[in-house]
Amino acid sequence: MSGSLELAAQTLGEGPDLLILHGLFGSGRNWTSHAKRLAESWRVHLLDLRNHGASPWRDEVSYPAMAGDVAAYLDRAGLERATLVGHSMGGKTAMALALDAGERIERLVVVDIAPVPYGHSHEVFIGAMLALDLPALGKRAAVDAALAAAVPEAGVRAFLLQNLVQRGGALAWRLNLPALQAAMPALVGFDAPLRDAYERPTLFLAGADSPYVLPEHEGQIRGLFPEAEIERIPGAGHWVHAEQPAAFYERLTAFLESG
Repeated sequence: MSGSLELAAQTLGEGPDLLILHGLFGSGRNWTSHAKRLAESWRVHLLDLRNHGASPWRDEVSYPAMAGDVAAYLDRAGLERATLVGHSMGGKTAMALALDAGERIERLVVVDIAPVPYGHSHEVFIGAMLALDLPALGKRAAVDAALAAAVPEAGVRAFLLQNLVQRGGALAWRLNLPALQAAMPALVGFDAPLRDAYERPTLFLAGADSPYVLPEHEGQIRGLFPEAEIERIPGAGHWVHAEQPAAFYERLTAFLESG
């Protein structure tokens, strides 16, 4: 596919093909624990989206572009169809691909995101990460301490710090932070071309304590995904799969195995 990037991916297991798309600042490895269990019945593909993980960088950051990367991955892997699971940014990417090339998506699971624009952004995180002199800080603990003022939540810092790597003998971010910063309006929006509704089985699985999938979003969801089930997991916020892993896995597999 013209302009698409060759995404890094890890595959586990054998069976029907299941692609997992991570959220902003994440990577496929964030989903390893769920993937290992799913791999008992599925061939699981953990993808790193552009500008994340081990995948290439590109200044263009949009949902059509990221969906194109995933479609190109399907082509390279020889997959005519696959099931998609996407969280947050990965969920919007999955929705964009389903709406553009629904014939290639067997089933769709969207985790704690809706096909709507949001008013907030994560620029404070990006600004704080870009402001750090990583070579001078030298160690992960020092980076953690330097981020604490802008990112007081220890769990969020730990998530961001998963993106620290050694490069040329010094610490570096494996995220393309300048491109993500410039593209934040597109990332909090939903710039996918809405050509057709996706009319195959779809599950929107949200955290009951999260503000990302609200009752006022359900009309837009059902207009684009008329077969959608919308469920909320108690005791979970935006990182549903990490905050309530057992309940998340139970509902996910029930849907995947329901026909």
